[in-house]
Parts: sequence; C-alpha cells; structure tokens
Amino acid sequence: MAHWFANHMPAVIQSQKDGASRGRPHATRYFATLYDANSSGEHPWDGVAQLWWPRPLPRPKTGFGAEPRDTFQQKAEPYMPWATREYVVIDGAEHLDTAPLTLNAPYPMTRSGFHKMTYLVAARPGTDYDEFFAHWLTIHVPNVKANMEAVGGFRYVVSHSIDPANEPYAGMAELYYHDPGDWKRWREAIEADGMERWIDAERMLILSARTEMVGIP
Repeated sequence: MAHWFANHMPAVIQSQKDGASRGRPHATRYFATLYDANSSGEHPWDGVAQLWWPRPLPRPKTGFGAEPRDTFQQKAEPYMPWATREYVVIDGAEHLDTAPLTLNAPYPMTRSGFHKMTYLVAARPGTDYDEFFAHWLTIHVPNVKANMEAVGGFRYVVSHSIDPANEPYAGMAELYYHDPGDWKRWREAIEADGMERWIDAERMLILSARTEMVGIP
C-alpha cells in the first residue's frame, strides 16, 4: 500500500494534470479504497482505484501493470478497468476529509475515521439488466437509504456496470457509516425487497474499509 501511495498515485495525478493542460480527456476525480481482511484473514481485494472520466475508456487487451511502470505495479496483480455509471444517493461529503496537505504536495492524502462497506454485486445468469437496474434504483435504493439514515449512515453511492453482461459484477454499492456498530444496526433493520431475485449470492463480495487515499478531490 505504501508503494501505491508513494510510487503510483503521484504519477497518475500528474498524468491527469498533463492531459488537462493539453486539452485531452482526463480524470477529474481520483480516489482509492484500501480494504480490510475478511473474517478468515484473507484479502479477496486489496483495494480499488476509482477515476471519474467523461466517457468509458477502451478496454485494454492486457491488464494494467502486465508490464510494470512503477514498484506498485511490479507488486500488484495486473488489473482491468471497469466502466460504471454512478448514482450518489446520500452525499455526506462533509464527513470525508479532502483538505490538501500543506507541508508536502497537496495530494495524495489519506482519510479515515469511518466504516465503509462495499458490495460487489454479481447477477444470476440470464438476468434482464434493464429490469434488474430499475428495481435496484426504484425499490432497493430507497429501502437501503431509509434504513441507513435511521442508524446514522452518512454516504451511499451505487454504481451500475455500463456493460454488465461482459463484466464479473453488475454493479457496486458503497455504504459509509461512522463506526461498525451503525452498520450492524443497519443489517439488523434492513428487510428483503426482492433484490435477491437477480443476485448471485455465491459470487457477491462484501468488503469493509477504514482508509481511503485521495488523489484528485
């Protein structure tokens, strides 16, 4: 993770600045989440980087880092981009620090002091994605939102895959709480709303995190 922060993020930040100065497509925001180990002490995912682009990028033939360009990529497994469309349901940005550093380069910086749960949602074979996504946004999202607000959850974001039939996951949900106790109370309060009709529970991943890195706020 130190290599990600010190040897990779600064180069990504600079490349986006260079793109902007030349009038080329570039990411306008850049964040990374560092995931905790699961109950077995394993890391299904070590982390994820999220960049906000004006349009989906072409899918590369090989994963980024297959030919390492820095020490982070030398140590990380090659990774592929995943284009999604984001829906911010509960903003809560005021609870997440993005203040630039003052004694070093402004970014990257780290933030913590929250309990974030990420759900990587896999769909069953033969899923009608239009129907699934409509239910997700109109039925499931209000259910999650109401119960999050009841226990003090402060940020909720849903991302739907732009090409779900050709990706491992149909979408992702990110739920932010002040501490694990709030998430526990949310789990006890939430009731099924039919979302399970489309979900492949065996392939779904649920990841927790307490730290994020901010590259471009």
